[in-house]
Amino acid sequence: MRNYLIERFILLIPTLIGVMTFVFLLLRFIPGDPAMFILGDYATEETLAKLREQLGLTKPIYIQYLIFMKNAIHGDFGRSLITKQPALLEVIRVFPYSIQLAGIGVIIAVVLGIPLGVFSAIRQNTGFDYVSMTLAIFGISMPVFWMGIMAILIFSYYLPIFPATGLGNIGNPFSLLRHLVLPGFTLGFSCSAYIARLTRSSMLEVIRQDYIRTAHAKGLSEFNVIFKHALKNAIIPVIALVGLTFGWALGSSILIEVVFSRPGIGQLLIKAIFSRDYPTVQAGVAVLGFSFVIINIVVDCLFAVFDPRIRYA
Repeated sequence: MRNYLIERFILLIPTLIGVMTFVFLLLRFIPGDPAMFILGDYATEETLAKLREQLGLTKPIYIQYLIFMKNAIHGDFGRSLITKQPALLEVIRVFPYSIQLAGIGVIIAVVLGIPLGVFSAIRQNTGFDYVSMTLAIFGISMPVFWMGIMAILIFSYYLPIFPATGLGNIGNPFSLLRHLVLPGFTLGFSCSAYIARLTRSSMLEVIRQDYIRTAHAKGLSEFNVIFKHALKNAIIPVIALVGLTFGWALGSSILIEVVFSRPGIGQLLIKAIFSRDYPTVQAGVAVLGFSFVIINIVVDCLFAVFDPRIRYA
């Protein structure tokens, strides 16, 4: 296991280099002038040229790239063009809010999706199965931002139960929780649909195996057969999906943060993209890329926990 983890962390380096290179080039090809955005439309050409030189935008693109990669290796992504603060610190400051939202969304997705998939499998072709899979298809089909808007309309406007926007009072856990309910359930419902469908198909495959029939023949209770024998083997592909779901939830939190006006890396990146704040966008994407790779490593390690047949050298 130790050698496997070392190998995965070594592979992390070229992955991050590839992600940062792609984002660096993409930002340079997007139309727009950071100097024009900072100084405004009425700035003189002389002032704009001076600022472009200060920002290093007049250098050849390969020189800009080499300088960027050299600094990024040391964790220096430059200063935000808007706030003048270190870009990486700006991202780290809001990243916990995005992790919090994605984490709650995945927890809700697992709590809803796995039981729904299990009971749909053991009650195949019943009314419960049809209703639950119809809801799953609805969750997969509907855009997460649309569900967020509908949640605000129903539970904040017509039924003023939960607040629609904002983070809440940081010093009040109850306020934070109330403001997290709608975005968390919106994200979790969308993610649970994928988990429910995969759990159902995986369970259907497992409960038809000979050892499940043998467990029934030995007189084991339905609960023991389903949750101690069948689910333990059916859960392995679901674990992989949960890991991917966390990464997807982290990416989708960008839309959720915009819809619910919550602080987070999504809000920060949207503002940075529109203002051509290159350092902040590059720092944000690097943090997201690093997070995705770490999530995949954790998921691979969980495989060995749930399936003793899997061993990493």
